[in-house]
Amino acid sequence: MFELLKDTRKHLMSGVSYMIPFVVAGGVLLALAVMLSGSPSVPESGILADVWEIGIAGMTLFVPILGGFIAFSMVDRPGIAPGMIGAFLANSIGAGFLGGMIAGLIAGIVVFYLKKIKVPKIMRSVMPIFIIPLLGSFIVGGIIIWVLGTPIAAMMTGLTTWLTGMGDASKVVLGLILGSMIAFDMGGPLNKVAYGFAVGLVATNPQVMAAVGVAICTPPLGLALATFLSPKKYTAEEKESGKAAVIMGFIGITEGAIPFAAADPIRVIPSIMVGGAAGSITSLLLNATNNAPWGGWIVLPVVGNVFGYIIATIVGVIITALMVNVLKKPVSELPNIGDNNSDLDELDIDFE
Repeated sequence: MFELLKDTRKHLMSGVSYMIPFVVAGGVLLALAVMLSGSPSVPESGILADVWEIGIAGMTLFVPILGGFIAFSMVDRPGIAPGMIGAFLANSIGAGFLGGMIAGLIAGIVVFYLKKIKVPKIMRSVMPIFIIPLLGSFIVGGIIIWVLGTPIAAMMTGLTTWLTGMGDASKVVLGLILGSMIAFDMGGPLNKVAYGFAVGLVATNPQVMAAVGVAICTPPLGLALATFLSPKKYTAEEKESGKAAVIMGFIGITEGAIPFAAADPIRVIPSIMVGGAAGSITSLLLNATNNAPWGGWIVLPVVGNVFGYIIATIVGVIITALMVNVLKKPVSELPNIGDNNSDLDELDIDFE
């Protein structure tokens, strides 16, 4: 298994390369739907509501695609179904893209060992298309649902209770916690807890929603700026993702940062957490308010102290970009990930 995991970065990059078109297509369509609707809310009817639903489809599919092709890179085609199914389940229980990455790695390991099972020669042709996907999907799905599901649900409940009890916390501490949580998993459980907490206070304490609104947009905008400042430290795909991230960031879609985080989580996630926290703290200190349950700059018409909100965003974006570029080194393009040679015979189906 050590040989399998020593190329983890290559496996993650493979998953990211297949995932990026889904994130870009889905994210930009969501952004356009909100932007063209003229209000910081989800369109409820008409063609823009349909565009929103199409975008949601892309953003729903990208996590299974990520998990499936991480497993594909590890163990070839028999890993695709367990990886995609496991990642879909991880996303459905609230684990977000990080859960999808874990599911893909688990699927690769499970299928790796299933492929080692000695079977009669007559069964070898059906192993990669029937037996391994079936058993692999069951095992990986069971791990996600029965092992990871309950702790994640308990964590979300506990975090919500904890945040609710922080009403008297200082602005610096509250901004540090909320900004870090929003940025950490970009739509995952921590993000949802912090966002839900802020939405619940929109009517009584809109300063909290402003702090969260800033942190929502700083990861994609910060990483987009980073690609422009140090292009040699990013792959061609990441630089293209950076262009789409600009649109998603301004419209308040944090997931625009996910391609970068999935490709290099060790450097990217701490950077966006620091930038998100800095932006949230600045927003609170400048007493910006946000009366819409959304983030980014599309909410500016309902923001109090617009100047403070914009300054807070710029602070978070610049800190994110500078930190990630300090941590990153110049990269060379990874080779295209093609079909690996499987050590199992493929079943040749002939309908003639």
